[in-house]
Amino acid sequence: MIEPLNKPTLRVGIAGAGAISQFHLIGWGEVEGIDVVAICDPDEARARERAEAFGIPAVYTDVAEMLATESLDAIDIITPVGSHAPLVRLAADHGVHVVCQKPMTPTVAEAEALIRDIGDRVRFCVHENYRFRPHYAEVRQWINEGRIGELQHVRLTMRSASMVAPEGETPFLLGRQPYLADFPRLLIFEMLIHQMDALRAMLGELDVTSASVSRTNPALKGEDAGVILMRQREGGASVVLDANISAMGYPPLPTDRLEVIGSRDTLIMDRDEIYLVSDPEYRTKHDLKANYQACFSGLIASFVKGLREGTSFPTDRLDNLETLRLMESAYTVSGWKPAE
Repeated sequence: MIEPLNKPTLRVGIAGAGAISQFHLIGWGEVEGIDVVAICDPDEARARERAEAFGIPAVYTDVAEMLATESLDAIDIITPVGSHAPLVRLAADHGVHVVCQKPMTPTVAEAEALIRDIGDRVRFCVHENYRFRPHYAEVRQWINEGRIGELQHVRLTMRSASMVAPEGETPFLLGRQPYLADFPRLLIFEMLIHQMDALRAMLGELDVTSASVSRTNPALKGEDAGVILMRQREGGASVVLDANISAMGYPPLPTDRLEVIGSRDTLIMDRDEIYLVSDPEYRTKHDLKANYQACFSGLIASFVKGLREGTSFPTDRLDNLETLRLMESAYTVSGWKPAE
């Protein structure tokens, strides 16, 4: 049985003050009964900048010191993936509940070892937030309501110019996160893991049947294009995930198009619109900029709800382990080898 955390105010610490931390901090600020009391980053100036912007009283450059000093109830780990496991273990040693950015660890084996080590000492949630995007949540709702009947075929296409730009310009994502150029696993590990998790939330468990990935941008070490074929474990619908993040002409931020074919109708999600092919005049329209923040806020709210009520997190570490296994199997099946 999970014990609810019955405290009027939860003390939260933030590990990592990089670009993405602002969306986490906005999310924490939207939940009642939360006091973000400290933020930590090896770059003290960056941590102080976030602290001043969000009214956080204490700044640290060492997570161990923050955990030893602040009597935290929870920590939000927003650091590079290689640091996740050590920081989660450190938090658990202090009895501090954890929400940790995706991917949980670089490999499935490391994730399994981490989960074994943590056990039930603290609650452990992974910040995998695409399933909280309101447009994805609406697609899941339409499927669950039976609007298209039994699922038969699904295709999700993702395109962006994140990793490519006209000559003389820096690609958008490399300008924001230059270290990604050296990631040996890029497209699936860093990007498509989001879509894989969202598809699992919509369709149930999936198995990879085949995959082909490639590198179209020679400046990258990892892959930037690929097609992954999967099959729904219960129901047997075929699922195609087709992506390219070096697609000239597309916006720098990823755009998704989802087609879900059922026995009664076909559902389309095209960027910000959702409709049925049989009734294209009726469409729901989403504000994708607002939805970007909403997925951070939604996950953080679900984490706090789970802590307070003693209920499961939608992206609990055991659930997220299945997303990691799906990602890993795509690499295994594709036979991908990064550039030397």
